[in-house]
Amino acid sequence: MKEALDTLARILQEAPPRLVDIPDEAASRQRDGGGWSPKQILGHLIDSAGNNHQRWVRALAASTLEFPQYDQQFWVAAQRYNEERWPDLVNLWLLYNRHLLHLARLIPAEKAGTVCTIGDNSPVTLESLVSGYVSHLQHHLDQIFARQPAAQSAAE
Repeated sequence: MKEALDTLARILQEAPPRLVDIPDEAASRQRDGGGWSPKQILGHLIDSAGNNHQRWVRALAASTLEFPQYDQQFWVAAQRYNEERWPDLVNLWLLYNRHLLHLARLIPAEKAGTVCTIGDNSPVTLESLVSGYVSHLQHHLDQIFARQPAAQSAAE
């Protein structure tokens, strides 16, 4: 889990300045074919943070955990993230993830193996949930950044 937490700490240092540099209009633009906009992707990551916060804390209190499936399309549509201010979404995402990093660092070794079942997925350990969360987060940030034009150098 240490590697995942080191990765999360690095993400929380590197991603926010890149996110805030995205203009609101560009953050609202949906991908071709109806794919999510950066605002919707970041909103999805905020939802993921909220769901995982619940999972991790509840797993600390139990010997096993069963949690409902997350209906990402419904959640993103219901919250209309494209109508939010981009800086507010970035700040909420950042602060929530700082808290999750703090929480994950407090997970005792004896609780890392707590078995967690999410919806109809195969059971995984709490440690796997944490690592999977970080991988999921990186995947979606890569999607956001891949859509942004490269920054111009000062020499241009």
